[in-house]
Amino acid sequence: MNSYETVFILTPVLSEEQAKEAVQRFESQIGSLGGKVKHSETWGLRKLAYPIQKKSTGFYFLTEFEAPGAAINELEVEFKRDERVMRFLTVRMDKDHLEYAEKRRARLGSKKSAEAEA
Repeated sequence: MNSYETVFILTPVLSEEQAKEAVQRFESQIGSLGGKVKHSETWGLRKLAYPIQKKSTGFYFLTEFEAPGAAINELEVEFKRDERVMRFLTVRMDKDHLEYAEKRRARLGSKKSAEAEA
């Protein structure tokens, strides 16, 4: 099992509930392909660097997971078939990438706990 990270952008015409449903669908797809989701983040509605499909914003999501290599092709086919997905990128994480992701999550976790206390 390899570790992967996928960032995908959903069309901004979706409601937040529809976007969450799409993310859950992709996470369940990872599970059905023999993978396991380790971490998931919602980056929210952000401005795009350039227009995609005549849209200037999109909902960004990050998912870190472990899966067999053959599952990636099937997952990317699902991204391509879904009209809600404007762009996606899947990257295999090496040991340095995994270490950085752990530090980033710890830093984000400490920021969230500090905001909750304030």
